[in-house]
Amino acid sequence: MNNSFSVEKKVFEVLPDYCVGVIRTSIPNKEGAANAVSELFRKELQRFFHQSQGVALRETKNISAYRSALQKAGINPNKFMCSIEALSRRVQKSGVLPEIDPIVDLGNAISLKYLLAVGAHDLANAQENSIAVRFSEAGDLFRPMGTLTDEAVPEGELVYVSGHQVKTRRFIWRQSDDGKITNLTTEYLIPLDGFIGTNDDDVIKARDEFASLLTEWFGASVSTGFVSKENNIFNF
Repeated sequence: MNNSFSVEKKVFEVLPDYCVGVIRTSIPNKEGAANAVSELFRKELQRFFHQSQGVALRETKNISAYRSALQKAGINPNKFMCSIEALSRRVQKSGVLPEIDPIVDLGNAISLKYLLAVGAHDLANAQENSIAVRFSEAGDLFRPMGTLTDEAVPEGELVYVSGHQVKTRRFIWRQSDDGKITNLTTEYLIPLDGFIGTNDDDVIKARDEFASLLTEWFGASVSTGFVSKENNIFNF
């Protein structure tokens, strides 16, 4: 289906509580809000750095839930650490992250504030402006960051995908080069992954805060959705 984000129903057989808050946004110009994002980004890094000292991050409610989901999907969370665990451990250690792009930086700030997995995909490189979460199948390909060469993905791996182009391997482990956000990106799909009964309230709060800042700071056109077992497709 064109212009949609969806989760294949088979995914809910493995992860029945899985949910995704979704933002679809168009942002023609990011530069006007760069300073505001940078200030929030640095503030959030320092807050998290100081508040996380001595905390066993993998034992926190949210990260524990992501680790459990990876295991249920047949993915080793120690070898293929989910994005928010990798991000939070890095900031816990140094309090520093490079500033990459206003939207990516804003996503990282929101991610740390709520301790949620937050992604960002360039829809210009998505087939029919649609992205899905499903188990990989024959013909699926992944382009590692910094390369121009696609590699085959084994069947049965939980992935973010558009057509046969895998956007994120091993659920929320690593993003593809062809889906990354660049200075030329204007069309975005931003998913916030979570679990009903664990952190779905935070998913909605984080989604709405992110969407509000996109509107306020960037003058962006924004639509939001929520995907779960009960409603597995968000059309936009």
